[in-house]
Amino acid sequence: MIVIGSESRGSVPNTSPNVRDMAQVSCCQLDEEEFRKCCLQLLQRSEELRDGWSWQQPQGSEDGYLKKTTLRCVSVTSKRSKKNQQDSALLIDSDCRQNQSAHVSAAPEEATDDADDEDVADDADVPACSACESSFLQFEYHVVFSCSYSSPVLYFRAFTLEGRSLTLEEVWSSIHPNFRLHLQENPLNAVSQQEHPLLGQPFFLLHPCRTEEFMKPLLQMAQQHHRSVNYVLSWLSIIGPVVGLHVPLQYFSTVCVKDPASSSNPG
Repeated sequence: MIVIGSESRGSVPNTSPNVRDMAQVSCCQLDEEEFRKCCLQLLQRSEELRDGWSWQQPQGSEDGYLKKTTLRCVSVTSKRSKKNQQDSALLIDSDCRQNQSAHVSAAPEEATDDADDEDVADDADVPACSACESSFLQFEYHVVFSCSYSSPVLYFRAFTLEGRSLTLEEVWSSIHPNFRLHLQENPLNAVSQQEHPLLGQPFFLLHPCRTEEFMKPLLQMAQQHHRSVNYVLSWLSIIGPVVGLHVPLQYFSTVCVKDPASSSNPG
């Protein structure tokens, strides 16, 4: 059951408009109210799909963010350095996303019976690890609203199962080579490390300066066809795969969104 309210950690962000209607974006930029509305819709669909997204709100703050924690299967490949002839481990995304999924959280287990369409919500970010030198890494993704850019920003960090944080170099090596080449050719769109605006901790992020550039055609086309758009969900489906965060197609199917009036609301 989704609890409407922004006071408690893990609850859905409070928003006054009726969430039966998909979020309408009238321009290429996003305001904070629309961001929260989009997040509410995403959270409701995530609960139905058991996809592991939650709403987090730091104590004493009025702002919150979306959070998802997953495991990703990566293979560790040894590469001989031409300079120092020492072996160094490079993390390379294994693309072995197939039949299994798991979450590093208290989220319920996902169903594995493909015959039951309602229970099929496999998390493509958490595959079975099959390569002989492969291992699991824990990735934590945060979607935070940026007032400066009037858009969402994807922050993330990664750990080994022993708790060691990945370095920026290791994070770069975990990105698919095609994405990595594009990012390296466009420095302002590259992965970098900055302080999380709400937590004050070091996180990696994809720079948001070009968000309007790739969202504008999508939003204009939707308006021309009189179709509603969830800005956050559409943006996440474009930018997430760059850092291994994939949005299942089930998010974009027609769903019956719960009426907040029928949800339990404390006070």
